[in-house]
Amino acid sequence: MRPTASTAQLRVRLDFLFLTSVKNQEQTISDLVHSAKHQDQHAFRQLLDLHWNELYGFMIKRTENENDAEDLCLQAFSKAFDKIETYNDEFTFSTWLTSIAKNLHVDLIRKEKTRLHQSTDVDEVGLDVIDKTLGPEDQLIRSQNLDKLLQQVRSLKPIYRDVIQLRFFQELSHKEMATQLGLSLSNVKVRLLRAKKLLAEIINDK
Repeated sequence: MRPTASTAQLRVRLDFLFLTSVKNQEQTISDLVHSAKHQDQHAFRQLLDLHWNELYGFMIKRTENENDAEDLCLQAFSKAFDKIETYNDEFTFSTWLTSIAKNLHVDLIRKEKTRLHQSTDVDEVGLDVIDKTLGPEDQLIRSQNLDKLLQQVRSLKPIYRDVIQLRFFQELSHKEMATQLGLSLSNVKVRLLRAKKLLAEIINDK
């Protein structure tokens, strides 16, 4: 059965709306990248939130290991934020981010095969991913009852639990946290961004 004129018009309209949506999203991401190059902490947070699930799903398929996938995603975002000035807009941000994650995975495999103990962390000098102002997650976390907050923190994975405890309970600086955890400064900042988002979701769900 051949489609009616109205059906054909509807399909054209839906195709147009889809392409417009994709174009608008690309423009939004382009704007966020531009802001991130000027060290806008909100832009960093938005880019992390928009691309986390896609990158994590991709790395799960490659590594077949939840912990490795999560750690590689954190490293990839950390490196991307460090090197944001080198981003070439001829490629989509997600393509660039995925290529960074792939390279980190290759490094991990090479490290495991050769049993070398070379760090795959990014350089210690990183962009100021988080400035001194409190974001909405910070305010939400700090407003919680201490006993209740401790229970909620325990539900986080250890890699996120550690940075929350060091930041909000021991009140360490990012540099002090990096030293204690043996991570790069930018890696700690990205890990903390992700941890605060997950904790805020737990608080809001209670």
